[in-house]
This record gives sequence, structure tokens and C-alpha cells, in this order.
Amino acid sequence: WKCGPPLSPSPSFRPSRALMAVMRGRMANAPARSNTPASPPPSRWWFPSYTVLLFLMLLVYAFSNYSASLHLFTPFSVHNASILSYPQCTSYPQVRPVSVDELPTAHKYMFYAPHSGFNNQVGELKNALLIAALLNRTLILPPVFDHHAVWLGSCPKYKVHEPHQMRSSAWAHISELIRSGRYVAIADIIDLSQVISLSLVQTIDLRVFSSLWCGVDIGRACSGPLCSSLSKSIAAWGTLESCGALLSSPKVVHTGCVYAVKDDCRTTIWTSGLLDIDSLDLHQQFEELDTKKASHKRRYRDIIEALGPGSEAAESRVLTFGSLFSSEYKEQQVHVDMHTSKDTKINALLKAFKLLPFTPSIHNAGKLYVESKIRKPFFCAQVRLLDGQFKKHWDKTFSALKAHLERVESQKQNSSELLHIFLMTDLPYSNWTGTYLGELAANTSRHKLHFLDDKEEIVIDTARNFLRREYGLRSGFLPQRLEVSVESTVQHSSVLPDLLLYVEQVVCSCASLGFIGTSGSTIAENIAQLRNVSTCTNARISLQ
Repeated sequence: WKCGPPLSPSPSFRPSRALMAVMRGRMANAPARSNTPASPPPSRWWFPSYTVLLFLMLLVYAFSNYSASLHLFTPFSVHNASILSYPQCTSYPQVRPVSVDELPTAHKYMFYAPHSGFNNQVGELKNALLIAALLNRTLILPPVFDHHAVWLGSCPKYKVHEPHQMRSSAWAHISELIRSGRYVAIADIIDLSQVISLSLVQTIDLRVFSSLWCGVDIGRACSGPLCSSLSKSIAAWGTLESCGALLSSPKVVHTGCVYAVKDDCRTTIWTSGLLDIDSLDLHQQFEELDTKKASHKRRYRDIIEALGPGSEAAESRVLTFGSLFSSEYKEQQVHVDMHTSKDTKINALLKAFKLLPFTPSIHNAGKLYVESKIRKPFFCAQVRLLDGQFKKHWDKTFSALKAHLERVESQKQNSSELLHIFLMTDLPYSNWTGTYLGELAANTSRHKLHFLDDKEEIVIDTARNFLRREYGLRSGFLPQRLEVSVESTVQHSSVLPDLLLYVEQVVCSCASLGFIGTSGSTIAENIAQLRNVSTCTNARISLQ
């Protein structure tokens, strides 16, 4: 047989006597058995001929080229992938998807990993905008993350996740938000129009970027006609997984494509425009931390020198960071310190960052609640009790609130008039019994409590109208050929966004009788900033 023996002998096969005689003769003439081990018997598996093998190889090669031409790929990891696995990184037009070329050729991009609560995400956004402006990169604007969906750790005292781990976790949550129809861009909530108007930094919504650069189908992340039109106009050729693999890679992906920044808050304080960085004195507890908790030494780095023109990172199309969150610890910023910079661009942006207001839909909803529901001068109290460190300080929080309310009541011109109080708290109303909040609610002869919930008509109507505003998409780059059909219906995002927290903050900014917030809460800090710039005209109402 040319192709070897059959797979198995026929069950009906019986050797003849003549054949048996021939075989006996061959065995008699066989050489004597040696001590060397006999060679193994030939395999009974079927082996194709060289012609068949060559044909199969040509077939596989032809199919791989055909798949590449159609951009059909789903890489699991970029570490051992070929250039065909991420065609957005190649310079060959015949391989590169058409949608990639719709991004401005001169633009380079920057991606980072948001995390923790909303106001921490806003702080990280400010740092990202500063860095993108300094590096002349277009910032990829992320969605709003669920509270603590991604966790960094505590810097610089404790162990934190590596930058690539932060990006991987962030992308996993982004994918979940898209697939569940709960995607809300951070620029849908925070009004960036004033920052964009300065022309110091450019932005692009993550949905636009992932659709054009990664070929991701963003249909389920759409809530309005603009996003829906974008989704329908671009043929999907990639996946969320392949895009996430590129952006969360821990190392450089194909020189000139993706550069992964390894610095984080354990090692680096980013700054710019300082005259002599090396002369800056870091506190001993900052530079040499407890080895049981961290083994890193921290240093100041000029971000332009490290990642700007002339650096290896400067040639990459996409620059990826981990967390860019920073806060003050022992009188120093833990990761990003631009406030001492002498750069005029930074100072202009910092001035614009004094207040990043909510978008008009949210701002108007808060004012409408004040005018239609409260309709009186009122006091606002923000009481945070259930999250993290706040669980242990109920007595302190309630004591401060009680003392503050007593001062407000003592200043009333008419002692018989009810004190109107707007209360925003994370403690459900059913759990108020036995707490100071329960006492306030029961004392109807002295107080009139107001509070919002997600079933309030104003909140629901605002969420419904909010979906079609698409502030986030409109705040950044959009393809020129995009044709928007206003009449187009959007079927995907059936989940109403949770806007309650943002509307409550606007209401508190309108409290003319004063405000008290929970110590250490970033929500309270944001409300105080809103009140300082008098974003609500009703905040000037005085007692009649």
C-alpha cells in the first residue's frame, strides 16, 4: 500500500495454508535474535502522502490571507500574536482596516484606568486632561464606573495593583457596562465645554475610539441617534477582548503602536515645569516606606521629559497609564503634582478646573426640584454612613449635624416657622429608626424634611431625556462622514442611568440656609465647590 496498511484488519480475514507455509519459511531464514532491543512495529495510523500535506498547507495559508483581508480576528492576548492579530498597528494599507484611517493621522491618544467612587473618578479625569494637554495627546474619555467596581488600593502606604492590572480590570468593567446597556460617559455627567473651549486639550469618547481603532460593535452602548448612527456606519471587525488586550498589555505592543507606562503612585510623582526636580526633598516616610507594606522608592519625574518629544513613548499611537488618581498625603501629592508648575498651559487648565459643573440636564433637574418641591429657603445636610471609613463614625457625624442645625434654628427670625432641610444620605429610610435621622423625621413640629429617591418623577424624567442628549459623544472627535438621523430609534440602552447622586448635589448647591457635609467625603467637597461659585441663583435666597 502506498499510504501504509489499513487502519484495522477485516474481521473476516483468515490466512490460507500456503500463506502460513511461506511465513514459516521466512521465519526459519530470519537472523538470530540479538540482545539489542527490537525496533518498534510500524504505526498502524494512516499517514497522508506529501501531496496531501502540501495541499493542506496551501489551503491553510490561503484561508489565513482571506481572513486577514476581511479583518476577521479575535486575539486572546497580544504577547505572542502576529501583526495580523492587531492590524490597527500596521503601516500596510492592505492589512489596516479602513475605519482606523478615519482617525486623524496626526493625533496620538492617551488611555487611563478610572476607579473608585464618582468624585475620585472626576479627580482622576482632571489629572488625565492635564497630562494629555502637556503631551499633546487626545484623551480617550471613559464611562462612569460603578462605585468601587475597580479598586486601586491605598497609596503610598499599602500594596496597590500594577498599572496593567488596573487597565485590565477597568476594561473588563467597561465591557460589562457596554454589554448590559448601562454605558454612561463621564462627559455625559460632567460638562467639559469650558475646558474644550480653551483649545488646550482634545478628547474622544471611548465608544468612538474603540469603534474606529478596534472595530468594536458599540451598538449596545448607544442611547441616542448620534451613537446609533456611528454604530451602523462602521462595520465591526474586532472585539472588546482584542481591544482590551492591546490597551491593557504590560509592555510595548509593536513599536509605534501602544506604549504601556509602568510608573504608578508607589514609584513616581508626575510633575512638569519645575526648575530643579532633583533638588526637591521628599519626606523620609515618603521615600523609604515600611518594607512590609511596600518596597519602592518614590521620585519626582518631569512628565514631558519622560514621555514627551524625544522619548520612546512619544512615537506610540496610544499611551496607556494605570491610575492617575492623586491626593494629598503628609502635605504632598501622592502621584500627580502640577499645582507648582510654571507652565502657562497647566495654569490655564487649573483655572478651568476650579469647577467642572454638571451637564445642563442634571443642573436643570436640581433647580427644578428646588423650585417646584421645596419652594422655601432650606438647609442641606449630606450624611454618609455606609461606605468604608464612615461606618465607624456615626456618633461623630450625627453630633456635628445636630450642633449645626441648632445654630441654624437659633438664627431664625420666626421661631414658629418650620426649618426646611434637604437630606442626602446613603442610609435607606427603612433604617432610620433609632438614629438621629429618625428623630429629625419624627419632629414634624420643628422640621420639614425633603429627600430624593430614584422613584421621584423629576429624576426619572431627567434620566429619560438625558439618554438622547449625548453630551459625551458631542464633546470630542467624530468622523466627518457621520450622518445622523434624528428619527432613528435606539433599541439597546433600555436601562435608565442612575442620576440621583448628581441631582442631589445640585440641590445642595442651592441651599440658602447653609450646608454641612460628612468630613472626609469627596461628595461634600464637590458640593462646597459648587456653592463657592454660586451655580444656583436660589442659593442667595434669604429668610423672609
